[in-house]
Amino acid sequence: MSTPESLVIDVVSDVVCPWCYVGKKRLEAALALTPDIKTEIHWRPYQLDPTIPAEGVSRRAYMEKKFGSLDKIKPVHDRLTELGRELGIAFDFSGIAVSPNTLDAHRMIRWAFGNRQDAMVEALFRAFFVEAKNLADHHLLTEIGASAGFPREALVALLQSDEDKAAVQDEIAAAQNLGIQGVPFFIFGQKYAVSGAETAEHLASAIRQAASAAAS
Repeated sequence: MSTPESLVIDVVSDVVCPWCYVGKKRLEAALALTPDIKTEIHWRPYQLDPTIPAEGVSRRAYMEKKFGSLDKIKPVHDRLTELGRELGIAFDFSGIAVSPNTLDAHRMIRWAFGNRQDAMVEALFRAFFVEAKNLADHHLLTEIGASAGFPREALVALLQSDEDKAAVQDEIAAAQNLGIQGVPFFIFGQKYAVSGAETAEHLASAIRQAASAAAS
């Protein structure tokens, strides 16, 4: 439950979006620049490619089909790797073997709503981009959830069910209806929006603007 004095920041992202991981770290830096403003972060779902089958597909084949060749994406990965070093993210793009469907990962984030959500998001980002693990693997998702304090048996049952699949898909559709076509996308106090992984200073400015508007 939000408190009146909290500024709610909704972050629309996908856990296989490297710029979303960069955006998360920059948001953390922005929050450090605005310690006087109480905030509440809500992570909202988005799928860059909902057509990927539930079990995932070969990362190499997927990237080659999408970009024509791995050489075309290499400059982007090199840039992200450099940014990652500055932000404390050790991207391992070459180690990623599977491009997963992220619907189940988003269900996990939804179930973690509240004080566990940020830890869940961080664990999912880290598992995919740093540890090069398969987010389509229910065993992995269960271990990530258990490490965040969720009962392992309950997670196994939830992941095997269709619980909240429609709710997540509805949230994604709502974001698209708002005109959100790329992530990360930040919404501050339901009034100010920032698209993309902007600098910490830019995000901090948006936080202050939104907090000022809410106060007045």
